[in-house]
Amino acid sequence: MPTVSLQLCLVGLVAGFIAACVIIVFRSLLHLWHQFMLGEMGDYQALEPIVRLFLPVCAVILVLGVALLTGFKHYRLGIPFVIHRLKLYYGHIPFRSSINQFFGGILALGSGFVVGKEGPTVHLAAAAGHYIGRWMRLPFNSLRIIAGCGVAAGIAAAFNTPFAAVIFVMEVVLRDYKVHVFLPVMLAAACGSVLTRSVYGDVYALSFLTFEPVTGWELLFLVAFGFIVGCVASLFNYQLMFLMRLFRPVNMVFRLLLAAALTGIVGYIFPQALGGDFVNIAPLFESELVFEGLLALFAAKLILASVAIALGVPGGIIGAVMIIGMLLGLVLVTPLSAMTYTSSPTTYAVLGLAGLLASVLFAPMAALSAAMELAADSRVVLPAIIVIVTACITSKQLFKNSSIFIQQLDFQGLPYTTSAVRDWLQQTGVLSLINEKFTLTINQSSEALVELLSNEHDKLLIHQHYPTDGGDTKYEWVRISVNRSDDDTVLDKQPVFILTQQHTLADVHDALHKRRQGAVVIIDQLLDKDKLFVSINEVNEQTHHVQNLNKCLIRGVITWNMLNGYLLKRQHTM
Repeated sequence: MPTVSLQLCLVGLVAGFIAACVIIVFRSLLHLWHQFMLGEMGDYQALEPIVRLFLPVCAVILVLGVALLTGFKHYRLGIPFVIHRLKLYYGHIPFRSSINQFFGGILALGSGFVVGKEGPTVHLAAAAGHYIGRWMRLPFNSLRIIAGCGVAAGIAAAFNTPFAAVIFVMEVVLRDYKVHVFLPVMLAAACGSVLTRSVYGDVYALSFLTFEPVTGWELLFLVAFGFIVGCVASLFNYQLMFLMRLFRPVNMVFRLLLAAALTGIVGYIFPQALGGDFVNIAPLFESELVFEGLLALFAAKLILASVAIALGVPGGIIGAVMIIGMLLGLVLVTPLSAMTYTSSPTTYAVLGLAGLLASVLFAPMAALSAAMELAADSRVVLPAIIVIVTACITSKQLFKNSSIFIQQLDFQGLPYTTSAVRDWLQQTGVLSLINEKFTLTINQSSEALVELLSNEHDKLLIHQHYPTDGGDTKYEWVRISVNRSDDDTVLDKQPVFILTQQHTLADVHDALHKRRQGAVVIIDQLLDKDKLFVSINEVNEQTHHVQNLNKCLIRGVITWNMLNGYLLKRQHTM
């Protein structure tokens, strides 16, 4: 069973360092883009109206250019895609997909689309963490954890919120609460936060807000506040999924251009509606809040965010949801503040952020920790709990809403769960079960195999048939059949698959469970370095990548009977 490991913690720290560096480079390039285009971070009002109109369109053309160079099939981005790859492929994210996310994220975030930076952050950080683990040739059951470490460091580096990063990884990305996972993820998040503070200073994203305690009758008002937030969260998720279904038949090029055109038109008329970062709404809190203006800005952000995310703009949903939640809080409390005493409107902006984020993602702990760290005030915890619980219950019970990430995964047909058996087998490496007593033979006759089996009956016999006519090499597990007559010896030959020592017992199960027989030979690594990582769907083709087992370092053999016996033993001991 997995246990706490110093080595894994150290590797997680290294992966966190690399991932944080990638995100800092990403943020720095984004800042340079803003300074070049706007002169100041998020200042879209300084642009000429005609520039605001065409800036999103130009950005989309560049995004499509990058996608054309890398291949449109690699335009799979965002947190749902990362969740899918972590669950089924041990966190392996195609490099070309990461290229699309890196440059596409900078272009989308710098051109006024209402999307968040956490989408590119999670994608790039997970990829960086995984490639570090892959370069170190770690077992695949560790690669998912290392990718999670990368995500934690990336989130901490992007928002300076190490605690929220840990909770987000455990609750949303890995969906796995275990101590041996917690510790390396915590170290990586701390590393990411230290790096970002050393580069950008110890600044919190919502430092421009002043949080005031909520007491007395306002605690009762928070129940009604949370109810409305839950309704809006359900509306947002429904609207987003409706648009995704509506435009599914439309070509990706036209979808992106449509999102750019709508964003440009709204930005031409209403420049405050552009952008999905906190810096875009910070000026609101420096002037007197007008209800009509807040309502218009809330509606514009809600529509632009839904359109951009649904039509495939390379950005995240969380940043946009947090901005919309803050505006929703201001919209709900501003009329009330004019009639009676309430806490500062900025207090309800933070609570709106927490409630909407929790009920859109169905990640209450991640939302609570994010609100607390972003506001840098622990007094937000009690009122935020009331709002989050009310909003989540309203969204789930009244509107049958669920996590937007799960809805997106179901819509895209990307699996994110596995059977309990496979989920458990993924945590155990092949080296824990291998039989090191084996004999490898090449092109032997049946008589020679029978004699060898008779002399070495305590060893497994793997026979390699290497045809002289240039055909495919075949591997078989050979044994004397128990269903033979007294005067005839029959060899029982069962299929053999080749896996590396990095694989898990889940991959062995995938290779053998259809026939419920056969064996898997575990080698040190594949001769073809480009085929070092083999996904679970490629196990059955793995044999063709190894031309000669005699040239490989064979670690051992696992048979179906061994795996089945292991499963039965664990079932009775658990």
